[in-house]
Amino acid sequence: MDKGVTTDSAATARHARFGRLPERIRFEDMTQGVEAAPGGGGRAAFDPEGSWKHYSCLALDLGL
Repeated sequence: MDKGVTTDSAATARHARFGRLPERIRFEDMTQGVEAAPGGGGRAAFDPEGSWKHYSCLALDLGL
């Protein structure tokens, strides 16, 4: 008999917590504008010494 009251209070608590969708977030609030240096800055320079780090070859990986 008490179970009906408990279920109603649990349903009320659940509805109070999850009963509505969260507020919408505007697109302008989700994005951030950052100015970039022309030409990509210093990170865009080619480094022949470090270029081997990005080399991948299946034959070399298998030892062929």
